[in-house]
Amino acid sequence: MTNLLTRRFFLTAAASASVGHVAFANAPLTSLRPTARGGTSVAAAAPVRAASSKAIINAAQLGGAVGFAVADLRTGKLLETNNAAMGLPPASTAKAITALYALDTLGANYRFATRLSTNGSIAGGVVSGDLFLIGGGDPTLDTNALASMAAQLKALGIREVRGQFYYVDNALPEFREIDKSQPDHVSYNPALSGLNLNFNRVHFEWRRTGNGYSVSMDARSNKYRPDVYISKMQIAARDLPVYSYKDAGKFDQWSVARSALGKSGSRWLPVRKPGLYAADVFQTFARAQGIVLKSPQRSTRAPSARALVTHTSVPLSNILRDMLKYSTNLTAEVVGLTATRKRGGQASSLKASASAMSKWANSALKMGNASFADHSGLSDASKVTAQGMVNAMLVARSRAGFAQLLKPIAMRDEKRKVLKDHPIKVHAKTGTLNFVSALSGYMTAPDGKQLAFSMICADTNRRRGIKEADKEAPRGGQDWNRRAKALQQKLIERWGAVYG
Repeated sequence: MTNLLTRRFFLTAAASASVGHVAFANAPLTSLRPTARGGTSVAAAAPVRAASSKAIINAAQLGGAVGFAVADLRTGKLLETNNAAMGLPPASTAKAITALYALDTLGANYRFATRLSTNGSIAGGVVSGDLFLIGGGDPTLDTNALASMAAQLKALGIREVRGQFYYVDNALPEFREIDKSQPDHVSYNPALSGLNLNFNRVHFEWRRTGNGYSVSMDARSNKYRPDVYISKMQIAARDLPVYSYKDAGKFDQWSVARSALGKSGSRWLPVRKPGLYAADVFQTFARAQGIVLKSPQRSTRAPSARALVTHTSVPLSNILRDMLKYSTNLTAEVVGLTATRKRGGQASSLKASASAMSKWANSALKMGNASFADHSGLSDASKVTAQGMVNAMLVARSRAGFAQLLKPIAMRDEKRKVLKDHPIKVHAKTGTLNFVSALSGYMTAPDGKQLAFSMICADTNRRRGIKEADKEAPRGGQDWNRRAKALQQKLIERWGAVYG
């Protein structure tokens, strides 16, 4: 790969909601809902035949290890396995366990709330005290919601706030990133806190002008494009690295290599100061409503104050369905942390919270010895077994509505065209890291028989050998992922033929 191609990929490659891989779809330009991942369906359909699983695995030539287990969904009888007791990284299939953890702890109808409150009196449209933007951990709070909250504040007749404007983000601990091993600039690895906005991503756009480049950093939605002041971009006269990041105290300072820009383009970048980001955007909308607020300051605790405006999220079941469909890392971490806190567990770090989830999963879902390092699967330090994941799917079959939360996985022909009338139907959660591909869920054979299955393909040695500069798009990664998904489909077709 030439330097030019490498620079261009790092500049524009998007993974708005998923773990890092070249196969992921572009981040949305007109909506804040993450774009569904490309390349998540098992691929390369083969003629249905009863080839042995060993022959199928050998033909894929993936290297590393392939672990799988498949069981009869009705009886729980184990039908076939390979390396089923080997601990391997689950990648984003971990989100299926996080969803079960959250549902069991919080309930399907749980809703997150974000409030505007004051500790002062209101007279003649003037707030004598302070105004507080108080986060409840909502992972789906977006620009449209903040615009609506500002409009509602104006509708109450408020035109002036004489006190300070505070944001409160301590509903959850603040973490600068999910996984420290990821590149700084990938939007699927943002910071998180008790006050999040737009999945904690900022939209960077550039366009060549006569004297150089015009750049913008905004919190765009399908309705608004407010400029953001807590994220700044400089254009640097260099070739590599394409992006660099520095914490400048009151804002995130980014720089981008001029040589990689081209004529124009855009991508999402992660936000490292999520609470301040949300307060920044709300201040802009309040100003648009004629309400001038002082510069936002962080408050370490929510005050005893009356709520003026409350924004409530959709039910947790809806949030989890989207999380499993779009593989949104931030959502997984937030709902996992919220569940751990509700249980009274330790949530001082993602690892501590994930450890609490591991203990629950090993007991409640009969996973045996699962060890999660986070709730999203972004870290390859998480280890599960295919047997443990199948056990979880078997237990989860009795959890009302869980199977309906899983995404339908299309079967495809050799040219990756979806086979709409394929006799096998699959609902599952995918997982992709560099040189890791996993799939866990349920399948219905042509005769109607239902099976639970889990597959994890992982070449951990090859993954460890990736150079720092190549982590977003390692050489051979895309081809390996394509072959892994072809292997997964062939195994599913084998099970449909042999056990259906």
